[in-house]
Amino acid sequence: MIASEKQAIDATLTSLHTARPSIPPIADRYWNARGGSHTDGGAFAFTVQRNGGKPTLLTTDKFNRPVLLPADQHRQTPEWDSPKQARTAIQEKFSIDPTRPLDLEEDWQILRQNLAQMDFETLKGVLDEIAFHAVRDRAGYLSTLKLLTRLRDWPVDPGDRRKASLLGLVDGVIQTLLDCAKNVKDQSVAAINWEDKSQLSAPMDGDGLLILDVSAFPPEGQAGAGRFIADAAKLGWRNIITYGWKGQRFCGCGLGPDSHGIRIDVYGSSGDYLASGLDGAEIIVHGDAQDQVGQIFNAGKLVVHGGVGQTFMYGAKGGEAYVRGNAAGRPLINAVGKPRVIINGTCLDYLAESFMAGDPLNGGGFVILNGISIDMRGRIQDLEEPYPGGNLFSLASGGAIYIRDPHFKVDEGQLNGGHFVPMTDADWALIKPYLEENERLFNIPVGRLRTVNGDHVDPDKVYRKVAAVKLSVLT
Repeated sequence: MIASEKQAIDATLTSLHTARPSIPPIADRYWNARGGSHTDGGAFAFTVQRNGGKPTLLTTDKFNRPVLLPADQHRQTPEWDSPKQARTAIQEKFSIDPTRPLDLEEDWQILRQNLAQMDFETLKGVLDEIAFHAVRDRAGYLSTLKLLTRLRDWPVDPGDRRKASLLGLVDGVIQTLLDCAKNVKDQSVAAINWEDKSQLSAPMDGDGLLILDVSAFPPEGQAGAGRFIADAAKLGWRNIITYGWKGQRFCGCGLGPDSHGIRIDVYGSSGDYLASGLDGAEIIVHGDAQDQVGQIFNAGKLVVHGGVGQTFMYGAKGGEAYVRGNAAGRPLINAVGKPRVIINGTCLDYLAESFMAGDPLNGGGFVILNGISIDMRGRIQDLEEPYPGGNLFSLASGGAIYIRDPHFKVDEGQLNGGHFVPMTDADWALIKPYLEENERLFNIPVGRLRTVNGDHVDPDKVYRKVAAVKLSVLT
């Protein structure tokens, strides 16, 4: 499928899945289109062929190389009925007992280690067993949601099933869990949707949990979900879980200055301008984000368990941002102050154009570009090109780019206003805590980032620093 934005692909696949459940609501692979790239860049050719009267679709990249999915992984359709195996047998095998509190780390290891060996019916049964913890109380509900969300967000080996089949199943269980929030036996939990939005009142205490279904909210405006979230924050809600996003804009906007302590989780296809103007809150996107994310970001934290669209963090002034996947074109242009950003994948063009973020070793801002991807088996792979575009750090006057480029793939010709300078111990001391937080958020180990050709190497053999050229005309 080809669309202007990923949310359009999401909407089309959801519609097709509703009409024919054998079609998964999630694609196996996504690309940011860039026809001029010297890598595939998301530019493809499609040819319909007939072999013995049966039509097949051949997809190739711009160099006529076939674009294929793993031959040892197959699409699997979830059976939404309860599995045929005895429930006690599943509990015994996976040590999941609905009478005990879930332990995120322990139960995650059970799931991760056995995931590849489970057939679809068994996996659905295990997820049902996990879901039994949810309605007991708030603690049980949140521990269940966290475990299922980690299965969605973190790299895993899905076995012989395609990742899209796994995500379709997990998203379905998460959706059901969120829809059942009204059944949680805890007065500190409120579940609100469009129909009963007028019933929202202040939380009973400062630790209230608001679960908001935004699916029927309009795309923007005074009645939009973004405005409602801001109003809920003014009432005192600090923990807000939102779901059902279908491209509505402005999530996390309008929270006001010094909104520290507010956390917003986002499930679904969030729209443009998410986290724009953020000034202290924390927003976690469980999936991909769209265009204009984090514009004029001032303070707070943004975590995206996927990619981001065009002009990511345009004019940002501060805060932390972590992106598991790629950024499209022109991320962090005209950023000033002290934004600290990690993009684990790559981006298309004009990364940090006109960056004006001072000296990173003296409180200024920087970007870390790791140049990695997660393959269909959940393995971390180095990209063919850590930065395939041009105008890296174009016309920048401050800040720095720390690019993971152990094989020196990025050359001076891709820079325009920046230059390579030595990577020092002080630089590593600066970025290491952010890489450690990146590991905590995405399970991307710092040790793996420092591994080159199977060897653990020093940071200056892995990362290269791009600094701004001091222009005499500005002196």
